Amino acid sequence: MSKISAGLERAFASRGFAEPSVEDLRDAAGVSLRTLYKYTPSRADMVLAALENRHQRYLLHVFDGLPDDTEEATNAILVRVGTWMATETSHGCLFHAAVAADPNSGPLRELLERHKAEVASRAAAATGVVEAETELLVIIEGLTQAWPLRGDPAVDAAKRLGHALRVSLV
Repeated sequence: MSKISAGLERAFASRGFAEPSVEDLRDAAGVSLRTLYKYTPSRADMVLAALENRHQRYLLHVFDGLPDDTEEATNAILVRVGTWMATETSHGCLFHAAVAADPNSGPLRELLERHKAEVASRAAAATGVVEAETELLVIIEGLTQAWPLRGDPAVDAAKRLGHALRVSLV
């Protein structure tokens, strides 16, 4: 299943949610059509599997092995989000793109909400600003939206905002 999910994630990330045919998705997953449908019986299930894989990879990339110092952890998280944008998704958040492609899907909205909530709670815990979880999420989300337009200067601005948030809480 992880091989299938990883292949589906790559396909959707590079070609969007509407363009890839089922045959394209089968090829990306590296399995037979029968196996693809056995584990993901519908296109909606394929999207959910791909996004669940992405969710786990993103959490590992952003939060694994952070520095113990909360100021350093704040900067590391924001730099890692910038690196993710540069290497994985330079056009914006794949979770938001999935919901935009299928706005009436309850499971997609739930996955988006779970993903963002977990990012916010992990970031708040790692940076020591648990009381400002929403503000921290706004900074991270702002970075993911500004990065395609501004690149590294967006990371620098997010780091300044993260510092200002920390100072405002003291």
